Amino acid sequence: MESHLGVLLTLTVVWLAAGVLADGLPRLDRARALRRRTGWVFALTLTALGLTAVVLAAGLSSGGGTAVDRAATGLVLAVVPAGAVAVCAVRRMKRLWTGAGAFATAPRTPAPHGLRAAAAHPLIGLPVQVTGLALLPATLTAAVPPLASGAGASGPAVTLGIVGLVAIGVRHALRHNRLAERAMPAPTSPRPAAGPLHV
Repeated sequence: MESHLGVLLTLTVVWLAAGVLADGLPRLDRARALRRRTGWVFALTLTALGLTAVVLAAGLSSGGGTAVDRAATGLVLAVVPAGAVAVCAVRRMKRLWTGAGAFATAPRTPAPHGLRAAAAHPLIGLPVQVTGLALLPATLTAAVPPLASGAGASGPAVTLGIVGLVAIGVRHALRHNRLAERAMPAPTSPRPAAGPLHV
C-alpha cells in the first residue's frame, strides 16, 4: 500500500465515521445518550480537522512529489466542506453537547424535541458527510490507479455525486423541520370575550 493511500484512507475513514455518527444524533431520544454520541462526533470531527490541516500544511510546505504532496492534492475537493465544518459545525456540536449536558443528570431523561431539532440541523451533519464523500474519489483513485485515467466516467460520477449530496441535504432539512415543529409550543386558544353578564 502506498503511503499517500494510507493517509487518504485514514482521513476518509475518520470523516465518514464522524458523518455516520452525526447522522444518528436526532434519533436518540435520551439526553445522556445524545450527549455521549455528540461527544464522540465532536472528538472525531476535531481529529479529522486536525489530520486534514496537518496533511495540507505538510503538502504545502514541501515542494516535491512526496507521498504527503500526493495526499494533499487529493484533499482539494474536501477543503471547502472541511472549512464549513470548522466554521459552522464545530460550534453547533459544542453547543449541542453543552445543551444535552443540562438534561443528562438522570439516565432516562428524555431529550427535548428542541435539542433533537438542534441535533438534526443541516449544518451539523451535512458538512461532515460532504467532506467524507469528497475524499472518496481521491481515495478510490489512489487505491485503483486505472480509475485515474477513466476520463469518460468522470462526468456521470460527478453528476451522481451532486445528486447524492442534494438528496442528503434535503433529507437533513426535512428532518430538522419536522423536529423543530414538534418543539414549538402548542397554540393556545384565545379566551372568549367577556359578555355583559361577566362584567
